[in-house]
Amino acid sequence: MSFTDLYGNPQHRKNVAHFAAMATLAASDGIITDEEKSLLDKFARKLQISDSEYKEVMRPENKYPIEPPVDSEKRMERLYDLFRIIFADHIIDDEEMVLLKKYAIGLGFSEESANKVIERSVAIFSGKIDFEDYLYMVKH
Repeated sequence: MSFTDLYGNPQHRKNVAHFAAMATLAASDGIITDEEKSLLDKFARKLQISDSEYKEVMRPENKYPIEPPVDSEKRMERLYDLFRIIFADHIIDDEEMVLLKKYAIGLGFSEESANKVIERSVAIFSGKIDFEDYLYMVKH
């Protein structure tokens, strides 16, 4: 038995936690739309979330901690993913904004930088851009 079998794969645990954060954001308004479900399905494949993990995460009573990546670009990618799930239904409501700020801080952003990144990101996400453009625009 390998070390990762004994204690679990830390990267996979982070992926599950990130997926759970996106699912929580998608469900924050009480319903997961078809667009949000489609995007969650794409992220599940991207993050290698098994069917059983997917079902477990989607249970309303489950709570998963955010495990922030050490790398700042990876943190930005996680935040980018969160914005993609929020904007899947083309709107961002107050409850999503509150959760988004909590997740941004959980990812390692200070309150001040979280507010700036969120403000810029909301402006950017009014249109569709890819991650490289998003990363450049938020950093500059």
